Amino acid sequence: MFKLFPLSIVLLAGASPAISQTYTVLYNFGNGSGDPAYPAGAIAQSRGGAMLSTSANDYGTVQQGKAFTIWPSGSLQVLHSFASKSQPDGGLVLATDGDYYGVTLSGGSSQLGTIFKMSQNGSVTTLHQFTGGTDGEYPTQAPIQSEQGDFFGTTEGPPQGSSGTVYRITRDGNFTVLHTFSGPDGAQPMRQLTQGTDGNFYGITWKGGASHDGTIFRISSTGNFKVMVNFSGTNGSHPVGLMQASDDNFYGVTFDGGAGYGVLFRMTAGGALTVLHNFSNGSDGGNPEAGLVQGSDGNLYGTNSSFGTGNSGVLFRATLAGNVVPLHNFSTAAGCNPWSELLQNTNGKFYGDTEACGAFDAGTFYRLDAGLRPFVTYLPVYGRPGAEVEILGQGFTSSSKVYFNGRQSTNVMEVYPTYIRAAVPQGATTGPITVTTSSGTLKSNKTFVVH
Repeated sequence: MFKLFPLSIVLLAGASPAISQTYTVLYNFGNGSGDPAYPAGAIAQSRGGAMLSTSANDYGTVQQGKAFTIWPSGSLQVLHSFASKSQPDGGLVLATDGDYYGVTLSGGSSQLGTIFKMSQNGSVTTLHQFTGGTDGEYPTQAPIQSEQGDFFGTTEGPPQGSSGTVYRITRDGNFTVLHTFSGPDGAQPMRQLTQGTDGNFYGITWKGGASHDGTIFRISSTGNFKVMVNFSGTNGSHPVGLMQASDDNFYGVTFDGGAGYGVLFRMTAGGALTVLHNFSNGSDGGNPEAGLVQGSDGNLYGTNSSFGTGNSGVLFRATLAGNVVPLHNFSTAAGCNPWSELLQNTNGKFYGDTEACGAFDAGTFYRLDAGLRPFVTYLPVYGRPGAEVEILGQGFTSSSKVYFNGRQSTNVMEVYPTYIRAAVPQGATTGPITVTTSSGTLKSNKTFVVH
């Protein structure tokens, strides 16, 4: 049975494809006292099609970070004001329970950071307060939700003289340290983990490793840990992000190293690393501070924090072979120093923010329309027949049909114009999810793996 239900965060997104490639500033942060300022964390798409994130600070008050919603039209709403100087700059992740999960860099009983969940209306519950003991300190990015439903993340700070941790936490706050870094295996894991198709988690450390230039590591849900790559300078230095693409290889960028201004690299599942592009300090920019995302067209999209024609950074597209094409040059007027990864909304457009510049020198929220069509995506779930899958998109109706690699789901439980929930049918196999809409069939931007 279909059930149409209200959501507190709603957007009726259009389904018509974009026809041009344009960059638009949707919002200038710092627009009045108490407005979010200097955003730098992960951006999540809501069930209603809007975007949510956090800022470490606000404008002109007492350093109260904010959680906010921003619609594709550019309208912004503050959902929650955090305690002064708690620095909730890790962004937000939408979970399958409908809540958002994030971290504060400081704050909590020891002023060493917290993990929290936030409801759609902005009510915040603290799940863990870091103590600086074996649990670590200073989490920098929101934890990701695994296919099994728990959350995995890292702390940058050194518990008892070490160099950061990897942790697992349940929805009710049951916290476990999975690995403590010591230096040779990496130090300062600063970015979100990514769960590979093999079920393991992959991440990067800013420092440490054999040459003190950072590492790529793999860790299981029970803490089985392995260093996959040691950066050495020539193959990059100080990695800032890692993601798995549709070809099952991992792609990322480093802040510097290579020719001097960072590299774009590929790593196989076995740990073989290839430098695909050396950023040149020219039109392609340099010194990326955010990782990559794979667009629905199969290309990689990312940002550099410096150089380009405006000497303020470059937004670029790259093929999986490493052919880099600049798409936009950041500037003082339109925002500079992009620090968080782009988000491709299911309307096909990319959204991001800059940590500085703009009309009030407090950052901007922007849209890149690269001419890509709408699509659907899904929240993480262990892919077995009978599992309920939450799908984000647009144009859904009570007559929409959901297919898992061509096999129709006969159990569609909830439908909203931008959200649908369906069960994996018996006999389904690994492949894309497709959903029929009034304007056509939308295909998922990633493969759904049936285990």
